[in-house]
Amino acid sequence: MATSPIATARRNSELGLVVMAAAITAVAYTLAALGQNSTIPARIIPFLIALLGLLLSAHVATRMLAPGADGTLLPLAVLLNGIGYVVIARLSERLAGLQTTWTFIGVIAFVLTLLVVQRPSDLARYKWTFLFIGAGLLMLPLVPGIGTSVGGARIWVSIGPINFQPGEFAKIALALFFAGYLADNRELIAAGTRRIGPMRIPEMRFLLPVTLAWGFAVAVMVAEKDLGSALLFFTLFTVMMWVATERAIYLILGLVLFSAAAYTAYQLFAVVQTRVSIWIDPWSQYEGKGYQIVQAMFAFANGGTGGTGLGLGSPTKIPAAKTDYIFAAIGEEMGLVGATAVLIAFLLMIGAGLRIAMRSERAFEKLLATGLTTIIGMQAFIIIGGVVRVVPLTGITLPFVSYGGSSLLANWVLLALLIRISDSNARRAGEVPDQLTIGERWEARRLRRIERRAGAV
Repeated sequence: MATSPIATARRNSELGLVVMAAAITAVAYTLAALGQNSTIPARIIPFLIALLGLLLSAHVATRMLAPGADGTLLPLAVLLNGIGYVVIARLSERLAGLQTTWTFIGVIAFVLTLLVVQRPSDLARYKWTFLFIGAGLLMLPLVPGIGTSVGGARIWVSIGPINFQPGEFAKIALALFFAGYLADNRELIAAGTRRIGPMRIPEMRFLLPVTLAWGFAVAVMVAEKDLGSALLFFTLFTVMMWVATERAIYLILGLVLFSAAAYTAYQLFAVVQTRVSIWIDPWSQYEGKGYQIVQAMFAFANGGTGGTGLGLGSPTKIPAAKTDYIFAAIGEEMGLVGATAVLIAFLLMIGAGLRIAMRSERAFEKLLATGLTTIIGMQAFIIIGGVVRVVPLTGITLPFVSYGGSSLLANWVLLALLIRISDSNARRAGEVPDQLTIGERWEARRLRRIERRAGAV
């Protein structure tokens, strides 16, 4: 069976969009350098060649390994990664060099994930392994000697010269576990054999494992004072339970539990009280905890509709402009137009992820695509909402945009899993040939050798 015109058009569109995203990044980088130093960077040509080569390698890998996949996910990730790089380079050349290295490693991880994960449904067999991996990664920052605190949250691990956030990878591992467990037990959980008043609840032996895993993840995040990740895991579990059972009661119950947890956290933790206080009125604490929020508001006001221009703003006045407040730096120098473009890019990425989930016929792939999309969407909402004061700010990275190797690497792996699920949907729909994977070919050869040996005997 030949590849359908639809799949071919996706790859060709992806190629054009990737080149366009690379061109936007190169132009933005040049404009930022002109605005800051009034000179075109001497290394712009090598930079452009290296950038285009790196991004085209990601496209070629997708074309070869996942020819039927959605054609918008990779260009959107490239665009967001490029915008983030330009802002980081504007703030610090040293950090820009590190971000370049992590982007390179992230693209390699993207290709390796596509190469290793040939059938996404195979991952369901290792759900318990992913649970233990995720739990171990979450606990790692609490280990004395290697766990370190930054900004009041104990989420970093330092082993020699290597520093990373294991929670960034734990969220993917736990999403894989939730998807695998719920795919196997969704009907039993949805059925509900016991009644408490008007509500039907499932047998605890089916509900308890996934509930304990969720409760453990949230409890560890609270113990590490990583409240942003705790909210992310809470939302991930609630959404996946709702999608798996198709019962709105789990969504309502999740909202009730979240409200109770938020109130309890406010009563118990001074850091939560502080964040709510500066969210409501940062001006009274301008010379203290509210300084960054007020500076972010000044940045948005200074940017206006069209922005000050790349390299012409003052994002360095925001202490955490490269991480938590990078959206404010974008809003200042690119204005409402640039900030809206970033929001639209995230909305398109979320829409593509949900479209992949809707097209999936297998429960595990549907739930996994939903979970991975929820991770991207909630991270973007939490950090952007915090910066613009829609919700209290909690420390979390803006996917593909903020500075940070752990986050960037984890998000490229997440992107590869979404693309693999999309390609699986295309193969099932007959848009591309469903050929044997590398592993299946090796297994077939092994069986043929065994048969030949048996025939010879």
